[in-house]
Amino acid sequence: MRQLLLWSNLLLFLGIASCGPAVSDSPKDLPVRLRVPQGFPSLDFPPDNQPTQARIELGRRLFYHTDLSMDGKTNCGTCHVQSSAFTDGRTIAQGAHGQSGRRNTPTLANLGWSPYLMAEGGVPSLELQALAPLHEPSEMGINMMDAVARINAHEDLRALNRLAYGRDSLDPFTITRALAAFQRTMISGDSKYDQFKAGVSNLTDLERKGMELFFSKRLQCSECHSEPFFTDYGFYNVGLYTTYPDPGLERKTHLKADSGNFKTPTLRNIAVTAPYMHDGSLNTLEDVIAFYDSGGKGHHQQDKRIRELHLSQEEKEALVAFLHTLTDWNFLQNKTLSPWDE
Repeated sequence: MRQLLLWSNLLLFLGIASCGPAVSDSPKDLPVRLRVPQGFPSLDFPPDNQPTQARIELGRRLFYHTDLSMDGKTNCGTCHVQSSAFTDGRTIAQGAHGQSGRRNTPTLANLGWSPYLMAEGGVPSLELQALAPLHEPSEMGINMMDAVARINAHEDLRALNRLAYGRDSLDPFTITRALAAFQRTMISGDSKYDQFKAGVSNLTDLERKGMELFFSKRLQCSECHSEPFFTDYGFYNVGLYTTYPDPGLERKTHLKADSGNFKTPTLRNIAVTAPYMHDGSLNTLEDVIAFYDSGGKGHHQQDKRIRELHLSQEEKEALVAFLHTLTDWNFLQNKTLSPWDE
């Protein structure tokens, strides 16, 4: 069966340790242990969705399957492109039938550690998160039961599903769990900066100066973009606008005090995820640095830490150079995260 052919290589590509024997002519699903980067906390899994070879592979195939979209041409990888750290390079996301979304596409790196999902943090787990883009008209735009019917027409997916979850047919339970199992393997923690901290790589003088500025009390960048994920998962108004067309967290809480508050994005792989901000309104890292240097637009609920920084040109260049050290090239090229070969 062709869905078993690459399992023998799955452990090598994912960097995982098997807890059982190799796949044989009598196929059985094997548990896996994902490699957690140095300095990262342990990774927790739901009791009903422990990681296995078949679950991860099924999730990968579903992630890149166009039958999960209404137009039959769109898949999760349309907006989440691996070479761009699973963003899409667009100002605003574009889904099935060319529908425009509401915001800039976020990276999927290290979602397994996120305490909540979606822009307003309203979804508590990866297993539930998959439901939102499937049903959202500007994303996949499909009813779950229509997606189930389409996916079950594929024998290779049904065979993987039997091995992964013990069910003859895919259903909403197995589709959402398989997608979550795959997304938890999107682990990024091997950038030049990580290698520097591990003592196996050096930073240039400019990169080191940028690092010192980034973690300094003067700039306070690391208060919100804290290690190891370079986000504190908090919600803040950074003063991008004096009046926000998009209310941000207020959409969830209905509190005016949350207007313009947006979740702190991770800065891992930030050099390949342009454009920036929740609406993609800043095109380059230089634009982002210039914005923060200016002190924001002065929104009445702007976070007090956003103030004029009076950066020199050299300091701006140093900060950009440091941000480039957060790119994890192995993550961007990891074949186990790419579309499968037919």
